[in-house]
Amino acid sequence: MPVVLAFALWLGAAPANPNGDFDARVHQAKMAEAATTGPAYQKALWDRIGNPTTDAYKGCLAGDRPPDKSPFTLVLDLDAQGKPQRIAVRPATRVATCMAGRFAGWTFPVPPASPVPYPLEIDFSVTP
Repeated sequence: MPVVLAFALWLGAAPANPNGDFDARVHQAKMAEAATTGPAYQKALWDRIGNPTTDAYKGCLAGDRPPDKSPFTLVLDLDAQGKPQRIAVRPATRVATCMAGRFAGWTFPVPPASPVPYPLEIDFSVTP
């Protein structure tokens, strides 16, 4: 009986929507951005990563022939020291995957104390 119960719990734990975790993480990041500490952190964040993000995006586009300028969302968690974890992109185009790789090596400003880990989401799109 315990094996059947464990198997039933395992089946119940499977997400009905494989994008649910991604969507939930994006939502958590938007909530963190809207929190009291969000605006100050966003300013510190973009002061540090604004130019490097632009340069990385241009580099990822240059490495993709023809360059795929499709919009995508990048979501990640920051640990208490500002190190990125659990970086994911959707849709996972070559440019989006390139950007995820670039972000993996960066250190971000120390995030607010809550939530832990601190979620971030960035929407990338090129407008004419």
